[in-house]
Amino acid sequence: MINFAVIGINHNHIYGQVKALLGAGAHFVSFYAPEPELVVPFSATFPQAAQARSEAEILEDARIHLIVTAGIPCERAPLGVRAMQHGKDFMTDKPGFTTLDQLAEVRRVQAETQRIYSVCYSERFESRATVKAGKLVRAGAIGRVIQTIGLGPHRANLSSRPAWFFERQKYGGILCDIGSHQADQFLFFTDSSEAAVVAAQVGNFAHPQFPELEDFGDVIWHGNGGVGYARVDWFTPDGLNTWGDGRLMVLGEDGYIEVRKSVDLAGRPGGDHLFVVDRQGTRYVNCSDVELPYGRQLVRDVLDRSETAMSQAHCFLASELALKAQAAARRVTAVPTASE
Repeated sequence: MINFAVIGINHNHIYGQVKALLGAGAHFVSFYAPEPELVVPFSATFPQAAQARSEAEILEDARIHLIVTAGIPCERAPLGVRAMQHGKDFMTDKPGFTTLDQLAEVRRVQAETQRIYSVCYSERFESRATVKAGKLVRAGAIGRVIQTIGLGPHRANLSSRPAWFFERQKYGGILCDIGSHQADQFLFFTDSSEAAVVAAQVGNFAHPQFPELEDFGDVIWHGNGGVGYARVDWFTPDGLNTWGDGRLMVLGEDGYIEVRKSVDLAGRPGGDHLFVVDRQGTRYVNCSDVELPYGRQLVRDVLDRSETAMSQAHCFLASELALKAQAAARRVTAVPTASE
Protein backbone atom coordinates (compact mmCIF):
# COMPACT_ATOMS: atom_id res chain seq x y z
CA MET A 1 0.00 0.00 0.00
CA ILE A 2 1.13 3.59 -0.49
CA ASN A 3 2.17 6.28 1.99
CA PHE A 4 1.04 9.85 1.47
CA ALA A 5 1.63 13.25 3.06
CA VAL A 6 -0.13 16.60 2.90
CA ILE A 7 1.43 20.02 2.25
CA GLY A 8 -1.04 22.92 2.33
CA ILE A 9 -4.49 22.80 3.92
CA ASN A 10 -5.89 26.21 2.95
CA HIS A 11 -9.13 24.86 1.47
CA ASN A 12 -11.50 22.51 3.26
CA HIS A 13 -11.48 20.21 0.22
CA ILE A 14 -8.35 18.71 1.77
CA TYR A 15 -10.54 16.76 4.19
CA GLY A 16 -12.32 14.97 1.34
CA GLN A 17 -9.05 14.33 -0.48
CA VAL A 18 -7.49 12.70 2.59
CA LYS A 19 -10.60 10.65 3.35
CA ALA A 20 -10.69 9.32 -0.23
CA LEU A 21 -7.16 8.00 0.16
CA LEU A 22 -7.72 6.62 3.64
CA GLY A 23 -10.83 4.83 2.38
CA ALA A 24 -8.64 3.18 -0.25
CA GLY A 25 -6.24 1.90 2.40
CA ALA A 26 -3.44 4.44 1.95
CA HIS A 27 -1.34 5.36 4.99
CA PHE A 28 -1.32 9.03 6.05
CA VAL A 29 2.22 9.65 7.33
CA SER A 30 2.64 13.40 7.87
CA PHE A 31 1.51 16.91 7.00
CA TYR A 32 2.89 20.43 6.89
CA ALA A 33 1.01 23.71 7.13
CA PRO A 34 2.27 27.01 8.54
CA GLU A 35 -1.14 28.28 9.77
CA PRO A 36 -1.83 27.26 13.41
CA GLU A 37 -5.54 28.05 13.08
CA LEU A 38 -5.82 25.49 10.27
CA VAL A 39 -3.54 22.91 11.88
CA VAL A 40 -5.59 22.49 15.05
CA PRO A 41 -8.83 21.14 13.49
CA PHE A 42 -6.93 19.23 10.79
CA SER A 43 -4.71 17.46 13.30
CA ALA A 44 -7.72 16.64 15.47
CA THR A 45 -9.46 15.04 12.48
CA PHE A 46 -6.40 13.06 11.38
CA PRO A 47 -4.38 12.34 14.56
CA GLN A 48 -2.51 9.49 12.88
CA ALA A 49 -0.42 11.94 10.81
CA ALA A 50 2.66 13.56 12.32
CA GLN A 51 3.12 17.31 11.92
CA ALA A 52 6.27 17.98 9.90
CA ARG A 53 8.55 20.92 10.67
CA SER A 54 8.91 21.97 7.03
CA GLU A 55 7.92 21.21 3.47
CA ALA A 56 11.42 19.90 2.81
CA GLU A 57 11.07 17.32 5.56
CA ILE A 58 8.20 15.74 3.62
CA LEU A 59 9.69 16.10 0.15
CA GLU A 60 12.90 14.42 1.29
CA ASP A 61 11.12 11.58 3.12
CA ALA A 62 11.81 8.45 1.07
CA ARG A 63 8.79 6.70 2.60
CA ILE A 64 6.32 9.07 0.89
CA HIS A 65 4.88 8.05 -2.48
CA LEU A 66 2.21 10.74 -2.94
CA ILE A 67 1.95 14.42 -1.97
CA VAL A 68 -1.54 15.87 -1.52
CA THR A 69 -2.42 19.57 -1.36
CA ALA A 70 -5.26 22.04 -1.05
CA GLY A 71 -2.96 25.00 -0.59
CA ILE A 72 -3.52 28.50 -1.91
CA PRO A 73 -4.35 27.96 -5.61
CA CYS A 74 -1.39 29.86 -7.08
CA GLU A 75 1.00 27.76 -4.96
CA ARG A 76 -0.27 24.33 -6.04
CA ALA A 77 1.46 23.89 -9.40
CA PRO A 78 4.90 25.01 -8.14
CA LEU A 79 4.54 22.55 -5.25
CA GLY A 80 3.60 19.85 -7.74
CA VAL A 81 6.77 20.54 -9.70
CA ARG A 82 8.89 20.20 -6.55
CA ALA A 83 7.06 17.01 -5.58
CA MET A 84 7.61 15.38 -8.98
CA GLN A 85 11.25 16.43 -9.03
CA HIS A 86 11.60 14.65 -5.66
CA GLY A 87 10.19 11.46 -7.18
CA LYS A 88 6.69 11.81 -5.70
CA ASP A 89 3.29 11.59 -7.35
CA PHE A 90 1.01 14.54 -6.72
CA MET A 91 -2.70 15.11 -6.11
CA THR A 92 -4.09 18.63 -5.82
CA ASP A 93 -7.44 20.23 -5.20
CA LYS A 94 -8.82 22.18 -8.13
CA PRO A 95 -7.72 24.44 -9.66
CA GLY A 96 -4.45 22.67 -10.28
CA PHE A 97 -3.06 25.78 -12.02
CA THR A 98 -3.73 29.50 -12.05
CA THR A 99 -1.81 30.42 -15.23
CA LEU A 100 -1.04 28.84 -18.58
CA ASP A 101 2.67 29.26 -17.80
CA GLN A 102 2.23 27.06 -14.72
CA LEU A 103 0.47 24.44 -16.83
CA ALA A 104 3.29 24.47 -19.40
CA GLU A 105 5.92 23.98 -16.69
CA VAL A 106 4.02 21.12 -15.05
CA ARG A 107 3.54 19.44 -18.42
CA ARG A 108 7.30 19.66 -19.03
CA VAL A 109 8.27 18.27 -15.61
CA GLN A 110 5.65 15.54 -15.71
CA ALA A 111 6.92 14.38 -19.09
CA GLU A 112 10.50 14.35 -17.76
CA THR A 113 9.74 12.56 -14.48
CA GLN A 114 6.78 10.38 -15.53
CA ARG A 115 5.18 11.08 -12.15
CA ILE A 116 1.39 11.42 -11.74
CA TYR A 117 -0.09 14.92 -11.51
CA SER A 118 -3.76 14.49 -10.61
CA VAL A 119 -6.36 17.19 -10.01
CA CYS A 120 -9.13 16.08 -7.65
CA TYR A 121 -12.29 17.40 -9.32
CA SER A 122 -14.58 16.85 -6.36
CA GLU A 123 -17.78 17.74 -8.22
CA ARG A 124 -17.24 14.56 -10.26
CA PHE A 125 -15.05 12.34 -8.12
CA GLU A 126 -16.88 13.00 -4.84
CA SER A 127 -20.41 13.10 -6.26
CA ARG A 128 -22.08 9.68 -6.29
CA ALA A 129 -24.78 10.86 -8.69
CA THR A 130 -22.20 12.18 -11.15
CA VAL A 131 -20.30 8.90 -10.98
CA LYS A 132 -23.57 7.06 -11.69
CA ALA A 133 -24.34 9.38 -14.58
CA GLY A 134 -20.96 8.51 -16.07
CA LYS A 135 -21.73 4.80 -15.85
CA LEU A 136 -25.11 5.29 -17.51
CA VAL A 137 -23.65 7.37 -20.34
CA ARG A 138 -20.86 4.87 -20.95
CA ALA A 139 -23.49 2.09 -21.08
CA GLY A 140 -25.41 3.98 -23.80
CA ALA A 141 -28.44 4.92 -21.70
CA ILE A 142 -29.06 8.16 -23.62
CA GLY A 143 -27.23 7.41 -26.86
CA ARG A 144 -24.44 9.54 -28.26
CA VAL A 145 -23.87 12.63 -26.11
CA ILE A 146 -24.45 15.97 -27.81
CA GLN A 147 -24.05 18.54 -25.06
CA THR A 148 -23.34 19.07 -21.37
CA ILE A 149 -24.62 21.95 -19.29
CA GLY A 150 -22.84 22.44 -15.97
CA LEU A 151 -24.11 24.85 -13.34
CA GLY A 152 -21.87 25.57 -10.37
CA PRO A 153 -23.48 28.12 -8.03
CA HIS A 154 -21.75 28.58 -4.67
CA ARG A 155 -22.49 30.46 -1.46
CA ALA A 156 -19.97 33.26 -0.97
CA ASN A 157 -19.72 33.23 2.86
CA LEU A 158 -17.55 36.31 2.48
CA SER A 159 -17.00 36.90 6.20
CA SER A 160 -15.26 33.54 6.57
CA ARG A 161 -13.05 33.78 3.48
CA PRO A 162 -9.27 34.25 3.76
CA ALA A 163 -7.54 37.20 2.12
CA TRP A 164 -6.31 35.17 -0.88
CA PHE A 165 -9.93 34.43 -1.88
CA PHE A 166 -10.24 38.07 -3.02
CA GLU A 167 -6.90 38.31 -4.87
CA ARG A 168 -7.13 37.50 -8.57
CA GLN A 169 -3.49 36.49 -8.86
CA LYS A 170 -3.89 33.95 -6.07
CA TYR A 171 -7.19 32.25 -6.95
CA GLY A 172 -6.90 32.56 -10.73
CA GLY A 173 -10.36 33.89 -11.60
CA ILE A 174 -13.78 32.25 -11.38
CA LEU A 175 -13.56 30.25 -14.63
CA CYS A 176 -10.09 29.02 -13.75
CA ASP A 177 -11.27 28.04 -10.26
CA ILE A 178 -14.87 26.80 -10.12
CA GLY A 179 -15.06 26.50 -13.89
CA SER A 180 -12.40 23.80 -13.92
CA HIS A 181 -15.02 21.40 -12.50
CA GLN A 182 -17.25 22.03 -15.49
CA ALA A 183 -14.37 21.71 -17.96
CA ASP A 184 -13.55 18.31 -16.51
CA GLN A 185 -17.16 17.10 -16.76
CA PHE A 186 -17.61 18.46 -20.28
CA LEU A 187 -14.59 16.49 -21.52
CA PHE A 188 -15.54 13.35 -19.61
CA PHE A 189 -19.19 13.13 -20.64
CA THR A 190 -18.64 14.10 -24.28
CA ASP A 191 -15.55 11.87 -24.44
CA SER A 192 -13.64 14.72 -26.04
CA SER A 193 -9.87 14.51 -26.46
CA GLU A 194 -9.67 17.89 -28.21
CA ALA A 195 -11.63 21.04 -27.40
CA ALA A 196 -11.60 24.81 -27.70
CA VAL A 197 -13.23 27.84 -26.09
CA VAL A 198 -15.96 29.40 -28.23
CA ALA A 199 -16.87 32.31 -25.94
CA ALA A 200 -16.58 33.29 -22.29
CA GLN A 201 -17.42 36.14 -19.97
CA VAL A 202 -16.86 37.06 -16.32
CA GLY A 203 -18.09 39.83 -14.08
CA ASN A 204 -18.37 41.29 -10.62
CA PHE A 205 -22.02 42.27 -10.39
CA ALA A 206 -22.65 42.60 -6.66
CA HIS A 207 -19.37 42.90 -4.75
CA PRO A 208 -17.72 46.24 -5.63
CA GLN A 209 -15.97 46.26 -2.23
CA PHE A 210 -13.84 43.40 -3.57
CA PRO A 211 -12.69 44.67 -6.98
CA GLU A 212 -10.61 41.56 -7.81
CA LEU A 213 -13.42 39.12 -7.04
CA GLU A 214 -15.38 37.66 -9.93
CA ASP A 215 -18.84 36.58 -8.80
CA PHE A 216 -20.10 35.35 -12.19
CA GLY A 217 -18.70 33.56 -15.21
CA ASP A 218 -19.90 31.45 -18.11
CA VAL A 219 -18.33 29.71 -21.08
CA ILE A 220 -19.13 27.74 -24.23
CA TRP A 221 -16.81 24.92 -25.33
CA HIS A 222 -16.63 22.90 -28.55
CA GLY A 223 -14.99 19.47 -28.50
CA ASN A 224 -14.45 16.58 -30.87
CA GLY A 225 -17.06 14.61 -28.93
CA GLY A 226 -19.72 17.26 -28.30
CA VAL A 227 -20.38 20.79 -27.11
CA GLY A 228 -20.74 22.28 -23.65
CA TYR A 229 -21.95 25.28 -21.67
CA ALA A 230 -21.12 26.16 -18.07
CA ARG A 231 -22.14 28.86 -15.64
CA VAL A 232 -20.49 29.43 -12.26
CA ASP A 233 -21.26 32.05 -9.63
CA TRP A 234 -21.18 33.10 -5.97
CA PHE A 235 -24.92 33.85 -5.71
CA THR A 236 -26.38 30.93 -3.74
CA PRO A 237 -28.99 32.59 -1.48
CA ASP A 238 -28.99 32.02 2.27
CA GLY A 239 -32.39 30.34 2.00
CA LEU A 240 -30.87 27.23 0.40
CA ASN A 241 -29.85 24.61 2.97
CA THR A 242 -26.59 23.70 1.25
CA TRP A 243 -23.58 25.37 -0.44
CA GLY A 244 -25.25 25.50 -3.85
CA ASP A 245 -27.60 23.79 -6.26
CA GLY A 246 -24.89 22.15 -8.34
CA ARG A 247 -26.38 20.67 -11.48
CA LEU A 248 -25.25 18.73 -14.52
CA MET A 249 -27.35 18.07 -17.60
CA VAL A 250 -26.18 15.64 -20.26
CA LEU A 251 -28.10 15.67 -23.54
CA GLY A 252 -27.93 12.58 -25.75
CA GLU A 253 -29.53 11.54 -29.01
CA ASP A 254 -31.91 9.18 -27.18
CA GLY A 255 -32.58 11.03 -23.93
CA TYR A 256 -31.05 13.15 -21.23
CA ILE A 257 -29.77 12.92 -17.68
CA GLU A 258 -29.95 15.57 -14.98
CA VAL A 259 -27.83 15.36 -11.85
CA ARG A 260 -28.82 17.40 -8.80
CA LYS A 261 -25.64 17.04 -6.79
CA SER A 262 -26.53 18.61 -3.47
CA VAL A 263 -30.26 19.26 -3.22
CA ASP A 264 -33.56 18.17 -4.73
CA LEU A 265 -35.88 21.16 -4.82
CA ALA A 266 -38.83 18.74 -5.00
CA GLY A 267 -38.13 17.77 -1.39
CA ARG A 268 -36.18 14.51 -1.34
CA PRO A 269 -33.61 14.73 1.46
CA GLY A 270 -29.85 14.91 1.00
CA GLY A 271 -27.91 15.04 -2.27
CA ASP A 272 -26.89 12.72 -5.11
CA HIS A 273 -30.17 12.85 -7.04
CA LEU A 274 -30.27 11.68 -10.64
CA PHE A 275 -33.07 11.81 -13.21
CA VAL A 276 -33.15 9.96 -16.52
CA VAL A 277 -35.52 10.68 -19.40
CA ASP A 278 -35.36 8.29 -22.35
CA ARG A 279 -37.58 6.60 -24.94
CA GLN A 280 -39.19 4.43 -22.25
CA GLY A 281 -40.11 7.15 -19.77
CA THR A 282 -38.84 9.21 -16.84
CA ARG A 283 -37.22 7.74 -13.78
CA TYR A 284 -35.47 8.81 -10.60
CA VAL A 285 -32.26 7.05 -9.52
CA ASN A 286 -31.16 7.07 -5.88
CA CYS A 287 -27.35 7.17 -5.92
CA SER A 288 -26.65 7.08 -2.20
CA ASP A 289 -24.97 3.65 -2.40
CA VAL A 290 -22.81 4.31 -5.48
CA GLU A 291 -19.09 3.73 -4.86
CA LEU A 292 -16.70 6.67 -5.27
CA PRO A 293 -13.76 5.03 -7.09
CA TYR A 294 -11.28 7.92 -7.42
CA GLY A 295 -9.26 7.24 -4.25
CA ARG A 296 -9.02 3.51 -4.94
CA GLN A 297 -8.10 4.08 -8.57
CA LEU A 298 -5.45 6.69 -7.79
CA VAL A 299 -3.81 4.40 -5.25
CA ARG A 300 -3.65 1.64 -7.88
CA ASP A 301 -2.25 4.12 -10.41
CA VAL A 302 0.55 5.04 -8.00
CA LEU A 303 1.35 1.36 -7.49
CA ASP A 304 0.88 0.16 -11.08
CA ARG A 305 1.95 3.34 -12.99
CA SER A 306 -1.42 3.28 -14.74
CA GLU A 307 -4.09 5.90 -15.59
CA THR A 308 -7.37 4.47 -14.32
CA ALA A 309 -8.47 7.40 -12.14
CA MET A 310 -7.91 9.97 -14.89
CA SER A 311 -5.56 10.10 -17.82
CA GLN A 312 -2.80 12.67 -17.66
CA ALA A 313 -3.93 14.07 -21.00
CA HIS A 314 -7.47 14.61 -19.67
CA CYS A 315 -6.16 16.23 -16.49
CA PHE A 316 -4.10 18.75 -18.41
CA LEU A 317 -6.73 19.44 -21.10
CA ALA A 318 -9.46 20.17 -18.53
CA SER A 319 -7.18 22.69 -16.83
CA GLU A 320 -6.17 24.17 -20.18
CA LEU A 321 -9.81 24.73 -21.16
CA ALA A 322 -10.57 26.50 -17.87
CA LEU A 323 -7.44 28.67 -18.10
CA LYS A 324 -8.08 29.58 -21.74
CA ALA A 325 -11.70 30.45 -20.94
CA GLN A 326 -10.47 32.70 -18.15
CA ALA A 327 -7.89 34.36 -20.42
CA ALA A 328 -10.39 34.91 -23.24
CA ALA A 329 -13.31 36.03 -21.08
CA ARG A 330 -14.93 39.37 -21.82
CA ARG A 331 -15.40 41.28 -18.59
CA VAL A 332 -18.99 42.37 -18.00
CA THR A 333 -19.31 45.10 -15.39
CA ALA A 334 -23.08 45.55 -15.20
CA VAL A 335 -26.28 43.90 -16.32
CA PRO A 336 -27.47 45.78 -19.42
CA THR A 337 -30.63 47.82 -18.99
CA ALA A 338 -33.56 47.65 -21.45
CA SER A 339 -32.38 50.86 -23.14
CA GLU A 340 -28.94 49.37 -23.75
